Amino acid sequence: MLSINNLCVTYADGTQALRDINLQLPTGMVGLLGPNGAGKSTLMRTLACLQTPDKGQIHFGDIDTLKQPMALRSQLGYLPQYFGVYPHMSCYAMLLHMAILKGINDKAQQQQQIETLLELTNLSSVANKNVATFSGGMRQRFGIAQALLGDPHLLIMDEPTAGLDPAERERLHALLVNISKDKLILLSTHIVEDIENLCPFVALINTGRIVESGKVQSLIAPLQGRIWQSPVRPADSSTVLSESYRFGLPVYRLLSELQPCDEAIPVVASLQDRYFFELSHKANANDVL
Repeated sequence: MLSINNLCVTYADGTQALRDINLQLPTGMVGLLGPNGAGKSTLMRTLACLQTPDKGQIHFGDIDTLKQPMALRSQLGYLPQYFGVYPHMSCYAMLLHMAILKGINDKAQQQQQIETLLELTNLSSVANKNVATFSGGMRQRFGIAQALLGDPHLLIMDEPTAGLDPAERERLHALLVNISKDKLILLSTHIVEDIENLCPFVALINTGRIVESGKVQSLIAPLQGRIWQSPVRPADSSTVLSESYRFGLPVYRLLSELQPCDEAIPVVASLQDRYFFELSHKANANDVL
């Protein structure tokens, strides 16, 4: 379990990136969901011991990560949102270099892990090509492979599906679910669908604060029976949770105890409904769960 208590980060310009973050995260797939600029990447970097908080505590099992960063790093796999590569090193050579940095010194173990990860991330055919020449999706798959080196117990992934095509995204989803049984995989994203598909537990973050956390079904439950969908915008715009398009036609998701307009039909509540409720609709003092 990952325990985070009273974690605060303030940047030099006065921006409060994290404000008293308190979370207890269980083993398995955990989603960190929030809009761009909400503090997700700052929290990921702090958990990975890449930046020091102003105050707070972080424990992973028996490890006090702020006092024992090297102990955590021996159990950590990290995929940042953006990462650089050496310009003239092949994919295989880069993974070998990363394996040595992670303390994997046995040559047979190095080869076995690298070949397995190349296969898992569909990079075997380009193992000898320079990573610097990879497309965005291929580079992201390389990042996933290096994060999985050493069989980490804590895997932190910041926007891991960025740049992946639909087939690659589904392949990554299957991989993460399969390896999450005895690991804590923290998946940070603004793509609600990824969280809803993969994670039984989620934390919603906005403006540096955790606005809600818990099992996905428990977060959705208070909205059941109160969500409607309509092809037209109702006269009472305060009921609108979100507006999207399907096949070029508008789709409105509405929150109301009663049918908000003649065109509205009841639908099953989703995590995306709760997400939009927490980000905007809850600002209305009349809206409570």
